[in-house]
Amino acid sequence: MPQIFHPRVNGLTRILLAGGALAIVAFACVAWFLNRSPYSTGQGAVPEQPVPFSHQHHVGGLGIDCRYCHTGVDRSRFAGLPDTHTCMSCHSQLWTEAQMLAPVRESLKEDRPLRWMRVHRLPDFVYFDHRAHVTRGIGCESCHGRVDRMPLMSQAAPMTMQWCLDCHRNPQKALRAPDRITAMGAPAASDPNALLRRYRIHTDRMTECVTCHR
Repeated sequence: MPQIFHPRVNGLTRILLAGGALAIVAFACVAWFLNRSPYSTGQGAVPEQPVPFSHQHHVGGLGIDCRYCHTGVDRSRFAGLPDTHTCMSCHSQLWTEAQMLAPVRESLKEDRPLRWMRVHRLPDFVYFDHRAHVTRGIGCESCHGRVDRMPLMSQAAPMTMQWCLDCHRNPQKALRAPDRITAMGAPAASDPNALLRRYRIHTDRMTECVTCHR
């Protein structure tokens, strides 16, 4: 029976199969890294805001506490955003004619809220409660970074599931005393295990699916 394919076809077939396998592996690796890159997670992103609000100036320079603007951070699931009246409680006396604050003055005049853009956005299937974290000793800096050094607010952490799980498994590194929750640059707790007991944190239950997916 005559041979249909030339013997060299065997070598070519092996090359094609090996190349295909390598291409699949390479594609999987690229997809894996891309899914965890800042391009996908949004880490480092700086959304354009209606007013170029500077945390560096207000928090780092003036020492304004996070809870002055984010009033719900320790009382509700959402931290909340400041309304125009909160801004104007200061700016009705300071920088009253500044051009960059024109949208704030127009908001007050027209009784129309400013449309702030969310910087940290989690998927709809993720349940997150600010109150549960803040009242259990997790400092603002642990998730939002050194906002006192940010001229414009950016996403400091990747906010991935792996990033959250790392903290849920070992929350000690993020725990702070109650009076240091909103402080920036606070030193690590000298006895984090004591804080675990104080806040009644049970790490054996913090990685259950229902904790974040309800």
